[in-house]
Amino acid sequence: MPNYRIHRMKESTRQQFRFAPHVSGIAHVKPRDFQDSGHVEAANEYDAWLLLRNSERALAVGDLLETETGELRICKYVGFEAAEWIVPEVKSGLESLPPASGPGDVEQARTN
Repeated sequence: MPNYRIHRMKESTRQQFRFAPHVSGIAHVKPRDFQDSGHVEAANEYDAWLLLRNSERALAVGDLLETETGELRICKYVGFEAAEWIVPEVKSGLESLPPASGPGDVEQARTN
């Protein structure tokens, strides 16, 4: 049976999420808005929801389930939908430097 990792949405983010209009398609989520909350073994995400619904660990709107392969499913009012982490682009700091000129550029500049 699959093992799902539970990511709980932080309460400050949950309030914004709950009142946002529903959009279809993949939800893009930020890792900083979630906290790890253990695992649950279930046949699928709906089975996980049923297993946890009457416990102190019940899944709420905005919570994520992550499969062992890294696939994310977000709990919404309409069920579970696909989600993916927004990974911030790592900047090297070299973006603002002018491009380096090679020997060919110097020769071309002399002939002009």
